[in-house]
This record gives sequence, C-alpha cells and structure tokens, in this order.
Amino acid sequence: MTEIELKFLLTGGQVSSVLARLRTLRGLTGPVQTLDLRSVYHDTEDDALRQSGFALRVRHDGAGWVQTCKGRLSNHAGLQTTQESEAPLAGGEIDLAAIPDEAMRDRVISLVGDTPLVPRVETAITRHAATVAMGGWTRAEVALDTGTLRGGDRTADLHELELELKSGHVTALFDLARELMPEGGLRLSRMSKAARAFALADGGDAIPNPAPRKARTVALTADQTAETAARDVLRECLDQIAANADAVRNSDAVEGPHQLRIGLRRMRAALDIFGPVLAGPALDHLKAEARWLGRETGHLRDLDVAVHDLLRPEAESHPTEPGFARLADLLADAATAQRSGMRTTLAGTRAQGFLLDLAQFIEARGWLDPGDIDQSARLAQPLSGLAKDALARHWSRATKRARGIDTLSIEARHDLRKTLKSLRYAVEFLGPVLDEKPTRAFVKRLRTLQDVFGDLNDLAMAQTLLSGPQAPGADDPQVQRAVGWILGARTVRAEAAWSHARALWHDLRDAPRPWDMG
Repeated sequence: MTEIELKFLLTGGQVSSVLARLRTLRGLTGPVQTLDLRSVYHDTEDDALRQSGFALRVRHDGAGWVQTCKGRLSNHAGLQTTQESEAPLAGGEIDLAAIPDEAMRDRVISLVGDTPLVPRVETAITRHAATVAMGGWTRAEVALDTGTLRGGDRTADLHELELELKSGHVTALFDLARELMPEGGLRLSRMSKAARAFALADGGDAIPNPAPRKARTVALTADQTAETAARDVLRECLDQIAANADAVRNSDAVEGPHQLRIGLRRMRAALDIFGPVLAGPALDHLKAEARWLGRETGHLRDLDVAVHDLLRPEAESHPTEPGFARLADLLADAATAQRSGMRTTLAGTRAQGFLLDLAQFIEARGWLDPGDIDQSARLAQPLSGLAKDALARHWSRATKRARGIDTLSIEARHDLRKTLKSLRYAVEFLGPVLDEKPTRAFVKRLRTLQDVFGDLNDLAMAQTLLSGPQAPGADDPQVQRAVGWILGARTVRAEAAWSHARALWHDLRDAPRPWDMG
C-alpha cells in the first residue's frame, strides 16, 4: 500500500503542548494510546537495500513482531509518500518470503541475493497515537514520537510529529498540523527515522545542521501536462524555501537569507508562468505571502551584503580610516538584531502558515475550481505550448521596460533589473523543453547582464541603508566620512556598469530567442 505522511521535528519543549492538544482534538475515534516501539532495521553489510531506496525493519509494539518493507516514492518538504508492505512475524527474525507485495518482495530478494542480512540500526520510541475522523471518510493517524535512535555505537534523541493519511484527502494532514501547532514553530522533517539512524552509523548527525540550499533544475519534458509541470516546479521551489528557512532559523550562514530570497523570487516567477492554468484566490494569497516574506528576508540580506560585500572591500582599501571599523560594528549589530527578528518571524504563525499553505496548494491541487468548466483543458495542455506563451510574455515585459534604455531613470533601471531576473528564472525553469544550445547561450547573456545590474542594486541599497538621519552612525563624522567613500565608489561603479548594461541589453535583444526556435 502507499503511505502518505506529513512529518515535523519538534523540540523537547514542544512535546507536552502538542500532546495536550492531541488529547483534546475534535474527531478522536478513541483515547490516545501509548506504545513502546522497538524497531530494528536490517540490511546487507554494504547497504544494498538502502542504496536502492528500501528500508526493511522488524518492530515490536509490546504485543508482537511486525515486519515492514518500505520503498521510497517521493519526499517534498516534509510530505513523504512511500510504498509499504508489512506482515506479522512469529518472532523477531527477518523473513523476506513474508513480504506480501509480490513486486517488492522480488525486488528485495534480488537486491539481497545470497548476502546475509544483519541488524544495522535501531530505534526505541515511545509513541502517543490516535486516529482522527475528519468528516466523510477521511481518517488520519497522529503519532507523537519521542525516543532514541542508535547507529553503531552512537545515539541521538528524537522528537517527531507524524501525521499519516489513512483515508480521504491529503488536505486533512495540513489541517491537523495547524490545529496541533497553532502558535507556529513547526520544523518540516525530510528524513525517515531509519535514514537518521543510518546517518549516525555513518558518522554523521541524526538531525543535520541546516545548510543553505541552492536552486536545482527540474526535469520537465515537453509532452507532460501543464499541471504536472507546475506541480514539479512548485515542489522544487517549496523545497528550496523550506530548507533555507530552516537554515536561517538555525545558523548564521549569510548564504541562508540569500538563497531564501532567491527561492521566494523563483516561486513567484513560477506562479506567474503557470498563472493562466492555476489562477484563483489561493494563488493570489500565495503570491502576496511570498512578497511579504521576501521583504522580510530582504532586510536581512541587505545588511549582510552591506557588511560583507560593500564595507569590507572599502575598509581593506582604507585601513587608516577609523570610520570604517565603527561603521562595520554598527552594521554588524544591526544584522545581528535583524537576524534574531527574522528567526522569530520564521518560527511564527504567519511564516508557518505560508509553508503549509504552499505545500497544501501543491499536494492537494489547491488550484482546482469545480465551477470552471474550461480548467481541465488548460491543465491538460502540453507544457511545450504553455512554455512558449509564458516566455514570450516575460520577454514582452522586458522589452517594454527597456524601451528608451539610454534615458531610463534610476527607478526604471531597477524595474528592468527585476523584470530580467524573472525572465531568467522562467527560462531556467522551462529550459528543459527548449533547444539546449541556444537556451544555454541566452541564459549566459542574461546572467552577465544581471551581474552588471547588481552594481546598480548595490548602490541603491547602500543609499537606503547608509543615508538619512536614522542611518547607523548618522551623528558620527568619521562614520559619515566612511559612508561618503562607499557611496562615491559605488556611484562610479554603477555609472560604469550602466554603460556596459546598455550594450549588453542590445546584445540580448538581438540574440536568438530559444522559445521562438523549432
């Protein structure tokens, strides 16, 4: 059978409040049960099963032994879909012949061959579980797990909330998450308990330190439907956003806010690409929330850029100017305060709601409108046609913004920069359905142009951060002298860059457009 779970990591301090809410949930079909579960995961010494996406365990639940074989299907920002086949055992010994699913059984036996299976890792979990009826035939199991993972001679504690769909619509899992953690603070869990225990055995961490995550290419095909393409692209956006939100909440890496802002911008570009087939109130809500979170993230990112990219080079060039050191301290303090505030924001109800809303929109097909009789045809259209229309639309916006480029105001230059960035994201998303060589050349030109536009953006950001009566060190003459150096240097760079940008734009305008080819 297919198992669908939405999983979250909890802190020890969250467990009691979640348990209290679990016991008072509406729709409980019975009291919350407490079980002590001991699970032992078996594999060959060279992890043949794990390397092929299988997990094989025997579990004792206090009453008897159950053997379960799981095969990985998908995992997107906490929502995991796996193939599962289980059977009771008379004892705790593995029996591959007892795997009920024939195809899974044959595959596992083939992978193992004559190699002995051995206990590799184990978990000891206390589970508080209950089944919830949520109207109609929808049922979900809530499992609050707390216990220990063991891999080799290493152990780690784990607190996890699992919401498993037993029947009905996946929307129920997101509704339950909101009920159980209304104050925010949820952290999406992307790894199974077995994977975490194996990480221990391999010398790593059961709960790895969150790291910034860059965008990844989505393997689209020209003949897939517009709907499945939108789903795949939005899943990638969600994964990038969720991973980098986690990184910002739990690390000081300056790349975290950068990649989070990129993820939010890419998501907005994706919603624009697929807007003609996904349009509706839910899409409008997600766009608005992405803009809000992008602005919040942008404040931190701008301070990080000011500290590391604007101030540091100038300070190194003028080591005898004390104002640079003072300004560096002021900006570092401002960045520290902004980072703390950003962590509070990301752990709050609004940011949590945005992530849950986005995941639900993707996985529960939140764009469906029963009253729209033409929607089915739009969703089923081949991606190739939609891609050409979307890219032509983005290109039209860019050429409109660039009209009269030699006389554009500062504000108009920034509008053009943002439009070109959206165009680049659109081409990168849809590149797999275009001719590779011209697409690669076009994206290269776009990236070069954006790099040049970056000097314009840095100047505008520096003017906003460092100028005015509320700017850091506004009443310190030495700091203001340093500010003058920075703004002067950036102005010179920006003017030179703008001259280059105009030439690059003309090259891009005259270059072959990959969506017009073939």
